[in-house]
Amino acid sequence: MSHTQEPSGQRERMLETPIPRLIPSLAAPTIISMLVTAIYNMADTYFVSQLNTSASGAVGVVFSLMAIIQAAGFTVGMGSGSIASRLLGRDKGEEAGVYASSGVAAALVLGLVMAGAGLLCQDELIWRLGSTPTIFPYARDYAFYIILGTPVMILSFTLNNLLRWQGKASLAVFGLATGGILNMILDPIFIYGFQMGIGGAGAATLLSQCVGLTILTSFFLLKKGGLRVTLAQVSRSPGIYLAILKQGMPSFFRQGVLSVSTMALNYNARLFGDAAVAALSIVGKVFMVIQSVVIGFGQGFQPVLGYNYGAGRLDRVKQAVWFSVKTCTVILTCAAAAGFILSPHIITLFRRDDAMVIDIGTRAFRWQCLTLPLGAVLVFANMFFQSLGKSWRAVILAVCRQGLYIPLVYLLTSRAGLAGLERSQACADLLAFLLSAGVMAHYFKTEFGLEA
Repeated sequence: MSHTQEPSGQRERMLETPIPRLIPSLAAPTIISMLVTAIYNMADTYFVSQLNTSASGAVGVVFSLMAIIQAAGFTVGMGSGSIASRLLGRDKGEEAGVYASSGVAAALVLGLVMAGAGLLCQDELIWRLGSTPTIFPYARDYAFYIILGTPVMILSFTLNNLLRWQGKASLAVFGLATGGILNMILDPIFIYGFQMGIGGAGAATLLSQCVGLTILTSFFLLKKGGLRVTLAQVSRSPGIYLAILKQGMPSFFRQGVLSVSTMALNYNARLFGDAAVAALSIVGKVFMVIQSVVIGFGQGFQPVLGYNYGAGRLDRVKQAVWFSVKTCTVILTCAAAAGFILSPHIITLFRRDDAMVIDIGTRAFRWQCLTLPLGAVLVFANMFFQSLGKSWRAVILAVCRQGLYIPLVYLLTSRAGLAGLERSQACADLLAFLLSAGVMAHYFKTEFGLEA
């Protein structure tokens, strides 16, 4: 088959289509999906920030909770999807369906258990997330709907990843994008029109997630993908679930550590008042939008790695990695330059009447811009090892960035106060980059027998 023509079959497409054309075609829908998800999360922050500074801080506090929910969804979805992708690369569709179906069942059970536990311990949980007394009532109202929607969110993340891993990213993005757009429409209606306040943002998120899940589920019921998800294929073997857990562990640690690091940030930020909590929450949400481009690109290249590694096409694996890293480094460098210049204006969009929020947010934003171009290596190193089934390497790199951040935020804040807090994420990113780049270079030289 000529490499200049688009192969017709899905497996042939993944193994034969030129990398510079294949990855962007898969990445485009996932980038849109990640952007929409990040933007509608930021939309909550934007509309809530118009209420007051404490309400704005509440979104940042509850973000830790949402990171835990995402960790659960990505653990199951990435774990089952990664295994299924490699099995599809070996032309073992029936076996791949067992892992997909078992992953969906596990997601439902996990979501119900987490929702029940969260509702029982809601108040204690919010304090643990780093709330201040003035932020607490806002965080409580917002978190109620987020906790209630836990099963829906975990199932959505799981189905989205199963579609994406089989190269059906356009289907995944449609479900998520529809839910995301609906959330942005409902936010002002619920918050201001129905006068629900910050609780309206939570209700809008819950309703939009339900719509997105309905759409994603319909794709599997209509058999739009190569994987089959049926009750009959749900395994009773503990080994299946242990394999899913093992493969999904990097995602769990990455998102789980993100939750812990956000709590650490909130604990240290509240020492400087609600303005600091709100400012750093805004910065975090904006950077989620920027980083979503790279994560979306990475989610486009992961099935390429899974298929080609499963088929023994190591030349294409290497090509996919370097193409993705170089492309996203250029994108992030441009974003960093623009962000550094425009940072005061960006923060002002959220809290134009609070000079302290703008001041703190601008400084923190600019520090993170300095290390933003390093983000491509940080993201792709972890995704590379996860796609190849090298779980422990992936776990180490997954926790590296935020794992380093947790001690640094306490150390730098204690030594340099607010200035140290503002610089802590940039310092963690630099150290994580050095580790990730070193591990990647060593693996290529020793395992692939190729020069990095």
